[in-house]
Amino acid sequence: MGTISESSTVVVTKDQVSCDLSGEAAILNLKSGVYFGLNTVGASIWKLIQEPKTVKEIRDAILEEYNVEPDRCEHDIFEILQEFSTHGLIEIVDEKNK
Repeated sequence: MGTISESSTVVVTKDQVSCDLSGEAAILNLKSGVYFGLNTVGASIWKLIQEPKTVKEIRDAILEEYNVEPDRCEHDIFEILQEFSTHGLIEIVDEKNK
């Protein structure tokens, strides 16, 4: 698991299933059997990364959708992506590894 940067590309792994719950989301990691619940912002990020996206693209989309300070937005995105990565829910491709 590498470090996540603005130029990193992230996408969900195949080892999970998820569903929309009226704007929120539920994710089940099929390998570990662990369930995760996401609020509306987390669900928006999850929906964005169903297709490969850079962290910058994710940040820009969230800034457009929600009234949030750019620094706070970026910090929160890095935090949730790190959490997703730690639990095997996403794959991270660093720009230099493409």
